[in-house]
Amino acid sequence: MLSKVGNTESGMNRWVAVLRVVGVGFYIGGSIILGVVAGRWLDGLLNTKPVLVIVGLILGIVVAFFGVYIMVRPFIGNK
Repeated sequence: MLSKVGNTESGMNRWVAVLRVVGVGFYIGGSIILGVVAGRWLDGLLNTKPVLVIVGLILGIVVAFFGVYIMVRPFIGNK
């Protein structure tokens, strides 16, 4: 059960933080899956079977890490 916070605005900030953290997981999964699917599609078009899937996977992982850094940066510290 969620305890009542004296300040409603700080309670809203907690929900925004929770939703941002949940969104990080979806962003990681979506980036990697999209990279692999795009790699498989391009492999089918160009007949280069495992090469572009691996490139798509690596690109998806790089995009995921960069996006997570951007999403989590406000929690790391004040600038």
